[in-house]
Amino acid sequence: MTLTGKERAALRAQANRLPATVHVGQQGLSPALLSSLDDALRTHELVKVQLGQSELPATDAARQMADATGADVVQVIGKTTTLYRRKPEPE
Repeated sequence: MTLTGKERAALRAQANRLPATVHVGQQGLSPALLSSLDDALRTHELVKVQLGQSELPATDAARQMADATGADVVQVIGKTTTLYRRKPEPE
């Protein structure tokens, strides 16, 4: 799923008021962190991630997290990234 420019702009506007829900620490992009991120995306759809002492550049870390969780990168500003994954429709 790829976001259109209008969708991405609307999500960026929503993300302005969000606090960082997930924090990447010294362990980096560990399986536990990705599981926590997956849970946050399942609950909130739009999640802000604070990249702490990551060895990767922020854009690379954002892409890896998005690929691992099936999310889209909405934006990367400094060491903060915002990810979005649409909730599945209930059956």
